[in-house]
Amino acid sequence: MAKITGLQSLAARARELTVQLTQWPSVTGTPDEAEFSHNLQRSLADTPYFRDRPEQLMLVASHGNPETSSVVALVRGTGSRTIILAGHFDTVSISNYGVLASLACDPEPLTGALIEELESRARSVSEDKTLADLKSGNFVPGRGLLDMKSGLAAGIAAMESFAGLETPAGNILFVATPDEENGSRGIRSFRNALPDIARRFDLEIIGAINLDASSCEGDGKDGRAIYLGSIGKFLPFAFVVGRPTHAGYPFDGVSAHLIAAEIIRAIDTNSDLRDEAHGEFSPAPVCLEVKDLRDAYDVTTPDKVWLAFNWLTHRRSARDLLGDFRDQVQGALDAALHLQGLNSARAGASHFFPGEARVLTYAELRELVRSCGRLGAEHRIAELEAVAAIDDSPLETTRHIVSAMIAEASIEGPVVIIGFGSLHYPLVHLEHHDAGRDFYKAIRSIVPVIEERHQTTIRDRQIFAGISDMSFLGHRQDAAQARLVVENTPAGVYVDDARDTALRFPVVNIGPWGRDYHQKWERAHGPYTFEVLPELIFEALRAGLAQDGRPVVSPQEDSP
Repeated sequence: MAKITGLQSLAARARELTVQLTQWPSVTGTPDEAEFSHNLQRSLADTPYFRDRPEQLMLVASHGNPETSSVVALVRGTGSRTIILAGHFDTVSISNYGVLASLACDPEPLTGALIEELESRARSVSEDKTLADLKSGNFVPGRGLLDMKSGLAAGIAAMESFAGLETPAGNILFVATPDEENGSRGIRSFRNALPDIARRFDLEIIGAINLDASSCEGDGKDGRAIYLGSIGKFLPFAFVVGRPTHAGYPFDGVSAHLIAAEIIRAIDTNSDLRDEAHGEFSPAPVCLEVKDLRDAYDVTTPDKVWLAFNWLTHRRSARDLLGDFRDQVQGALDAALHLQGLNSARAGASHFFPGEARVLTYAELRELVRSCGRLGAEHRIAELEAVAAIDDSPLETTRHIVSAMIAEASIEGPVVIIGFGSLHYPLVHLEHHDAGRDFYKAIRSIVPVIEERHQTTIRDRQIFAGISDMSFLGHRQDAAQARLVVENTPAGVYVDDARDTALRFPVVNIGPWGRDYHQKWERAHGPYTFEVLPELIFEALRAGLAQDGRPVVSPQEDSP
């Protein structure tokens, strides 16, 4: 691999790689996603470093047909100390580019086309900002360019510079993974393969740098950051079973809609349900889906309604969250029945009195099915929970399973079944690792030098706000918490298959910043992404790998 000399050369290489990677389309779940890994492997294999060391460039199978793989590249120095550079290469769809979809992965012509479109019509305030950004020349658009191929490019450029050093201390293990935008199957399969890779090459993994992008609507001060952790995500569901009645006799039953409405009122955007950690607050939970499960019109009140919530966490464990969710749902169920009682009394009508209205976890529902003693119940439960993803939709898949389990249990309402509707992304933070403080100090030691060189600022941020592959890298969840998640996630396809052999090490995120990722106007801030970021990563690698813990910073004239 050719040595890159001079800051301008490193910036040029990062820009060149960013354009190249963006021009290879890789929408999640398409054949292009599978082909991307082969394109990247061929590109790296064509460099002098890996031509001489083909055994240090490999693919790790992930999933899919055609098979989608992670690309793993090892650059060796001295000793066994190793830092992982990690990022994903899959992107969201290009459909929101409309008539410009054919240019979505080609930054230069896309820039001109977007400017022309914006200048040709009336614009919103945010579109005025987009136009000013693009005309300034400081922002580069493209599907996946911000999220997160420019981060991968900066990592590759830093890795190449590391390989160009005469006798670098330590090793770099670079990995580019698929599927972050769906179920993080790429990073999870790499995590499972990592212990064998480490043994094969005698690597001591001391930490990792994730390369994901962040957003900043201002001057970039919030985007130029080192993130010390990544947010946790749960997707709790509530399957409401009411007691149907003819619409002309509303108080003879209990409407599942009334119960669902009270659940939404109790939880959706309730700021009291946020988490606080390190002075930062998680977003309030929001309702992602509400569905009346009838498939035909009649005048009977609905007996089944499905709800699912997005609940992001800074501190809550799985047990904490499921407990809080149960409390909110039980309170809402009680409130709905109380309200119906008041309304029926005002109407002078007798009303259905349900006795004990229940909230059951999915684990409790499963036990109820087993206790019914129906012939073959265990086999049917296993078949249901092993069902393949329906249209790659976790909520559709989960709803199908829970509905069938309710039928197996012959449950009558009012009752609400709760559980987890998709893959759980565990909260991670450096404070959870014994070695986290030392890893952070080493990386942070080089920041003042980078700030001085580029006359900029690079701040610490505690929690990466978007779910990320960091949740599955270097982290091993508490066994009891993991078991609780497994027992209350109906669809086995959305259960993480973490192994006891998974390696533990601290992880930070250092990536590009820009605006509007996933949107038509997705764009990265070029000066930071190409000039500052690859040098920051290179110096962070050297500092983190230093044996004596002292910062190792390249003098400006000899920088990568």
